[in-house]
Amino acid sequence: MKYLQKQVLLLLGILFAGSVTKAQQGFDPARLARIDSLITRHINAQHIPGATALIIRNGQIVFNKAFGYADAAAKKPMQTNSIFRIASQSKAITSLAVMMLWEEGKFLLDDPVSDYIPAFKNPRVLLHFNAADSSYTTRPASREITIRDLLRQTSGIAYPAIFSDPAMWAIYTKAGIPSGIGTTQSTLKEKMALLAQMPLQHDPGAAFTYGINTDLLGYLVEIWSGQPFDVFLRKRVFEPLEMTDTWFHLPAGLQNRLVTLYESKGKALLPVTHPIYEGVDPLFPNLGGTYLSGGAGLSSTVADYAKFLSLYLNKGVYKNKRLLGRKTVELMLTNQLTDSMRISPLPPQPENFQFSLAGFALETAKNNYLLPFSTGAFGWGGAFNTHYWADPQEQLVGLLFTQEYLSPYWRIGEEFKVAVYQAIK
Repeated sequence: MKYLQKQVLLLLGILFAGSVTKAQQGFDPARLARIDSLITRHINAQHIPGATALIIRNGQIVFNKAFGYADAAAKKPMQTNSIFRIASQSKAITSLAVMMLWEEGKFLLDDPVSDYIPAFKNPRVLLHFNAADSSYTTRPASREITIRDLLRQTSGIAYPAIFSDPAMWAIYTKAGIPSGIGTTQSTLKEKMALLAQMPLQHDPGAAFTYGINTDLLGYLVEIWSGQPFDVFLRKRVFEPLEMTDTWFHLPAGLQNRLVTLYESKGKALLPVTHPIYEGVDPLFPNLGGTYLSGGAGLSSTVADYAKFLSLYLNKGVYKNKRLLGRKTVELMLTNQLTDSMRISPLPPQPENFQFSLAGFALETAKNNYLLPFSTGAFGWGGAFNTHYWADPQEQLVGLLFTQEYLSPYWRIGEEFKVAVYQAIK
């Protein structure tokens, strides 16, 4: 295990051009130690079993530590290369794949989805819902769903099982539409054909509604590229970015590094031994499957995801390899929500919420009073209590991965951000 830790540190050292002292990157070492206290406090309080944290500034590793256990019952220590279910952090990776194909002229952002999947022609909006039998009535939508709508989550497509309007949840469940978290059965093609028959929660472009838009984008990647979605990601994203630990379904040699999923039961923290969400096995990353969820299906490490974020800080370049054009990156990191668009209440979002084409929430002049982020910072998270952001002005990347189901301690992510920024000189 120590050998693996050394290899990960070596790899990160090569990636980020060596190591320097914390002081050289503008961090106060004594203040940075508050991160240790923060994470240890949450472990001792039985909020989390363990965590990995990685901070990079100016391309240099400032902080890279593992805390607690990957499996407390087995006394298996957390490692800096432990693998986590990253859930909605998958969205940004899928958005990158989409925009790579946009650069190749496969589509335009305001093209209707029906240009590529005819079943999405003439969408309809939910009008009345009968909770007794999940029947409903609809009306014609004001316009078609566009690719831009899918990227910025304004299509009117919602989520089943998680973070969703109860009526839409019930309709999707009855129809067999999955959330994508741990879904192994069926295929994108089959489930997106069902999705095309479902009503929308609202007219396209009327509101930001978090939904399975990105699973539909994953299917569009297959159509535009002529490749299975996982093959495209492996060849065009993961291999160029050297993301060797990021998978829909973990190879046998990586499965022992998967962190056990936990949940809070009163004051106790227990391993999840029952199905989650729509009857999903909590060990789903170690299982085979045919459904490739671009919105929630990947597992990864803090090191791999830091490489992905570095692509944006370097304006589309990784180790002298250009994956995206500079102007494409600028567009992807520009707010796409207008003042007239409502923000759906599930999941709740902060005041003056801003969202991009890249799968990230954004810090802009409109909401720069909420957190210590610089204007232009971007980030998101995953349902199992994983957190990340990047701050171009500070040339800063921060990641904190834990692994809990329906955690009541989501605030650890914001506490971590505070602890990082207060340590900057």
